[in-house]
Amino acid sequence: MGFPAIVVPAFCYNPQPFGNGHGIFTAIRVKKFRLQAYLKHMKKILFFLITIPVWGQNVESNILTYNEYLGYVKKFHPRVKSADLNISNAQANLMMARGAFDPKIEVDFDSKQFKGKEYFSLLNSSFKIPTWYGIEVKAGFDNSEGIFVNPENTLPNQGLTSFGVTVPLGQGLWINQRMADLRKAKIQINLGNAERQLEAVQVLYDASVAYFNWKRTYDEVQLYKTYLTNAEIRFKGISGLIRNGDKPAIDSVEAGIIVRNRKLSLTESQLKLVKAKLELSNFLWLENNIPMELQDTMIPEPELEKTIQETLRTNALMAGDVSLNNHPKITALESKVNLLEIDRKLKANMLLPKANVGYHYLSEPSAWNNRDFENYKIGVNFSFPLFLRKERGSLKLAKFKVQDAQFDLNLERVQLGNKVKAQQTELNSLLEQGLLTNQLVNDYQVMLQSEERLFSFGESSIFLLNSRENNLVTAQLSAIALNNRYLISNAELFRIMAQPE
Repeated sequence: MGFPAIVVPAFCYNPQPFGNGHGIFTAIRVKKFRLQAYLKHMKKILFFLITIPVWGQNVESNILTYNEYLGYVKKFHPRVKSADLNISNAQANLMMARGAFDPKIEVDFDSKQFKGKEYFSLLNSSFKIPTWYGIEVKAGFDNSEGIFVNPENTLPNQGLTSFGVTVPLGQGLWINQRMADLRKAKIQINLGNAERQLEAVQVLYDASVAYFNWKRTYDEVQLYKTYLTNAEIRFKGISGLIRNGDKPAIDSVEAGIIVRNRKLSLTESQLKLVKAKLELSNFLWLENNIPMELQDTMIPEPELEKTIQETLRTNALMAGDVSLNNHPKITALESKVNLLEIDRKLKANMLLPKANVGYHYLSEPSAWNNRDFENYKIGVNFSFPLFLRKERGSLKLAKFKVQDAQFDLNLERVQLGNKVKAQQTELNSLLEQGLLTNQLVNDYQVMLQSEERLFSFGESSIFLLNSRENNLVTAQLSAIALNNRYLISNAELFRIMAQPE
């Protein structure tokens, strides 16, 4: 259902074709009791020829459509590009977290020579492979030479190879810091996507409001231009009648006041239009971050209210209930809850004792295939705080953070649902108000035309005529403002749903 069109008055009493289809307005004071006097005054019709442009007809071809405008914003606006960087940052963090599971080569060589004697030469090398569940696989080769080698470091002449594993039996088996970092980094990807959508939607909303304000100020300028032209022609016509003695001189003052008021309103609306254009230019960019400036010849889409819902896809949202399961704000809050839940699990794991067990099979390089498992090295490491006050306190804080985030998630679900319903109600109400406003405009137009007819027969005054016209101008300005509210309300529903693609 389209928003009602704004009707512009055609001050035509008994209109006849003229020029390229415009009407004729006649305002002649006619003495009803003298038909011949009426015919004598017909020559004065020329003072009241008024050309009224039809509202909504745009002879200019430089129309910047709303859909085209949003395309520029989506593709080139710096804030949208900045939102894309959040995804790159999250991917970089994921790469860093995966780096904790990269195999590692370590070599430690220490040698001492003094007075021609080799005191010692020690080589320790290893190749470590971290695994997901905290288990570490390690292969190594050690060698030592010299006359003063520590007996603990004495090895066979060929050196010694080793292969074994270290297993955590308490802390670090089911979850540890590197596992938590990797899980968080994966969640950060989803969080980054959601935040990017929210940022892009906010940019598109701000850009839409700027476009709608530009359209509103443009429509107001065109409206005031039309009525200024009417007022100036009426003033000239009345001045001519005053010179011929058919109108009192005070009517020229009344007509001059309305001309000056129309000029003042037009000047103010033109200032608003300039500001609206500058505000709109903030959202127009090209490649390589080149800003664009809106040219004076560009005009907004004339009947945007008919296409706004299709462009923003809000027509489907007005049909019925809306699902919020894939809403980016819900996704972002769920991601934050998952991040805090990983921290909680990590803190809970700290309540377990540290118990690491390692076994390494030892062999000379030449006897590796003998598989004599009687040569080995084992190690056990155990520690456990008696009161665990630090660990229990950290776990409580982690639980509180999870609960707080869950409260925010539940609250946001309810708020989003209510916001959608409220916005749907507002849009339906604005459509009804638009119909009423359109009827008011039509009624004021009929009243003005009737008053103009009475004025032509000398049964009305310029004061009443201007009063009727002011009422019509006020009604049309209200219709423009209501149209603007309708467009912004659609953009608000688009922002609430946060689906920029």
